[in-house]
Amino acid sequence: MPLDIDQIIKKSQEVCTLAGAKLTDKRKNVLIVLLAAATPLSAYEIVERYKTHFHEALPVMSVYRMLDFLIQEKLVHKLETSGQYMSCAHITCEHQHETPQFLICDRCGSVKEIGIKQHIIAELERSIQSTGFTLAHQQLELHGICEHCQIKPQ
Repeated sequence: MPLDIDQIIKKSQEVCTLAGAKLTDKRKNVLIVLLAAATPLSAYEIVERYKTHFHEALPVMSVYRMLDFLIQEKLVHKLETSGQYMSCAHITCEHQHETPQFLICDRCGSVKEIGIKQHIIAELERSIQSTGFTLAHQQLELHGICEHCQIKPQ
């Protein structure tokens, strides 16, 4: 299903406004770069694509600050295992978001975001609490081979 980037940006602006935050033009453009990407991007890759697409250079430290904002507003996710960023797949959804789980293809680098049911997260938390361990993130990243790469020969 093709992305309607204009619709996603409009919803992102609404989300930010409701939170009392501002989706500046540069933040919006970083989000557009991520929405247009087929795979997650590093901050340096975002800088390069931003320059190509918007004909403007951004310092990588500014991109990191913009990404932090976009993560805080739940518009972008950071993949902890690779240090790359991707837009949230559920920006335009009206339902309550579940804890994200990322299925990462080790061949093509594609990532599929799916939600984990709350009762599963609650059970994991109970199991973890019994060990005395304090959980910092609930995001799960699972590596494997996507359906497309399983079908095509190497």
